[in-house]
Amino acid sequence: MSNPIVIVPARLSSTRLPGKPLADIWGEPMIVHVWRRAVEADVGPVLVAADDARIVEAVIAAGGRARLTRADHDSGSDRIFEALGAHDPDGRHDVIVNVQGDLPTIERAAVRAAVGPLADPAVDIATLATEIKRAEERDDPNVVKAIGTEVGPRRLRALYFSRASAPWGEGPLLHHIGLYAYRRAALARFVKLPPSPLEKRERLEQLRALEAGMRIDVALVDVAPLGVDTPEDLRRAREMLAPKGRS
Repeated sequence: MSNPIVIVPARLSSTRLPGKPLADIWGEPMIVHVWRRAVEADVGPVLVAADDARIVEAVIAAGGRARLTRADHDSGSDRIFEALGAHDPDGRHDVIVNVQGDLPTIERAAVRAAVGPLADPAVDIATLATEIKRAEERDDPNVVKAIGTEVGPRRLRALYFSRASAPWGEGPLLHHIGLYAYRRAALARFVKLPPSPLEKRERLEQLRALEAGMRIDVALVDVAPLGVDTPEDLRRAREMLAPKGRS
């Protein structure tokens, strides 16, 4: 592991929040806030992979790098794989960090934490989770739970991911954060796999990797970033990112 790249997939269409990547947050599109957070993490170069030229133009206008990808990709993983092949056909980057384009409040430390488990050569994919603190989130199917076994300080080997409240019994539950770091070979393998039965049942893409025998490790972080999916989420993001003296 020597040369990571961060790729931010961005799709313009959104049922609950049309034009989401270009939604204004204090004078800048949301995708620019995400790009900036990814750059500040200082993991590696940052590239936005977009399905619309307007997103590409917004990122370039802010001083970033962006590539236009096909509009018909089924997932962000497919989108970043296309962008990676176009941007780095010679395979210089051996780790790809996928930072979702709707996480404008992602902490720099969280992006860096996602890369850590790949120091173990047995790990194919790394991701993040944080302990659930709010009781109502334990049974919320929109809060995906990570289930794993401890393999080191603040690190688990993932056994399963579920929208159900799991594991059963007394003890903490972990909120999975959809930020991934892939070995390049693991990403190439993953996007070629067909959707798996559990993936389709739970509607969780990462289960495809587990069902194929790939190893996913989970780094624990302190805070879950706000994912912007609705107008209410956007309002909260604006509050969280408000310049001093403004709200």
